[in-house]
This record gives sequence, C-alpha cells and structure tokens, in this order.
Amino acid sequence: MAQQEQKKGQMTVEEAGRKGGETVRDERGSEFYSEIGHKGGQRVRELIEEGKQSEEGGSSGGSSNKR
Repeated sequence: MAQQEQKKGQMTVEEAGRKGGETVRDERGSEFYSEIGHKGGQRVRELIEEGKQSEEGGSSGGSSNKR
C-alpha cells in the first residue's frame, strides 16, 4: 500500500526508466538498439578471446585496455 500513496509529481524508479527508454526509442529508433547491441557483442567476443589467450599462457606480460 505504501507504493500507492505517492505524492504528486513523484515517480518510481521503474516508471522513470520506462519513460527514459520510451524517449530514447522515439528519438533514435530501433536501429540504435541494433547498433549498440552489435557493439556490445563484439566487445564480449574480444573479452572471451583475451581470456582464452591468457589461460593458454599467451599473454605478452602487459595488460592492454582497448575500448
């Protein structure tokens, strides 16, 4: 019941997130989500490959922070 008793002008974190997501969707479209999803997938692939190389002992002694 405490959630139902909101003061005027306040919103929950869930409502704020939904409103922000809808705004981004309306401004940038579905291509935006496709692009950032692809970039994230590429980064994950790089991290997995780096992890495999370090397990094999293939690290060059230094750490590289590519982003």
